[in-house]
This record gives sequence, C-alpha cells and structure tokens, in this order.
Amino acid sequence: MTFPDFFAQAPGITLRDPLAGLLGSSEAGLLHFTYADAVRLQGHSCPAVAGAWLMVLAGLDWLYPDEIPERGGIAVALREEEDEGTAGVLASVATLITGAAGPGGFKGIGGRHARRGLLHFGAPIGGAIGLRRLDTGAGVAVDLDTGLVPHDPQMRALMPAVLAGKAAPETEARFALLWQDRVRRIFAAAGDPRLIHVYDWDT
Repeated sequence: MTFPDFFAQAPGITLRDPLAGLLGSSEAGLLHFTYADAVRLQGHSCPAVAGAWLMVLAGLDWLYPDEIPERGGIAVALREEEDEGTAGVLASVATLITGAAGPGGFKGIGGRHARRGLLHFGAPIGGAIGLRRLDTGAGVAVDLDTGLVPHDPQMRALMPAVLAGKAAPETEARFALLWQDRVRRIFAAAGDPRLIHVYDWDT
C-alpha cells in the first residue's frame, strides 16, 4: 500500500482513551491517529476529508492546550444536518478521532465510557463543527475556508471526461495527481489563520 508522500507530513494526534486503557487495548489508553487513518475510513483523500481532519485537530488544540485530549470525553456538534453537504464526512472523521457517536454508538460499560449521544447535527453554532469537553464544559467552534486553496486551473478541463469515465489513462493519472496536490496544499496552508477559524463556543 502506497500513499502520497505528504500523508506522512500531515499532523497526527495522540489521545488518551480511558476505555482503551480499562480494557487493555493500548498501554495507558494512548491512541495515535494519522491522516492516513481518516483516508482508510473514508476510502479516499479529498479537501473535505483533509478539512475535517484539520478542523477537529484545531478544536482539540484549543480545548486541550497543555494536556492530552481525552477520547470519549468530548461532545461533537455539526452545523449541517446529517444529509447535507459534507456533514457525513466531517462527522465520521470527528468520530474516529474523538469517539463521539450518535444513537448507534457504544452504550458504555459499568455506567461509564458511553459514546452514544455525543454526536449531534443541525446545531446552532457559528462554525462548521463544535467540540465541547464533558469535564469542564469548555467549547470551541471551528470553520474552514478551502477557497483559500483553489483547484489547479487544469482541473476544469480534465474533470468532465474523468467523471464521465471517458478519460484516457494518462488524463486520469494527471487528474489524480492534481487532486491530491490540492489536498497537499491545504495541509501546507494549515498555519494560515485565514484557512481555519476557531471561536469560543459558549454554553
């Protein structure tokens, strides 16, 4: 299995999951996630997946500036309804990282560590996603402007034939290269305050 080289440079995150520690799934409950994990989950890499990854990480950095985030201890809210836009992509990436789940999530064990009911859609928040710590109540809303990193101009000419399944192999290869190059550029721009916007999310 070979991923584009920039996957390895994309920021990863380590969280402590008390449930994983309780059940001996990992030493001290520590779990490390990389962008490649999100790609495996989604089956593809695109600006929406990269954007979801960066927004969740930015939110966790805001909530846990000096400590390891607690997986399973975070509620997640999305502005869009579940069937709107890229809400499903954002939600699944958020669930991967935070553990927050909807009605079908883990019920808990011994009255603790439940993940069910921690993921909500259609929330009245200023950003695309909101994260809230269950222990302190601190909340953060995060938004993303991928328009800051546009597609390569060549994509306009390549896309119709590729999406119609009528492109030559070399055209498909060029399309794929340019597609992932935009994802790479989104990660490269992650430090630009115009790309990711983070706000306090009051109760």
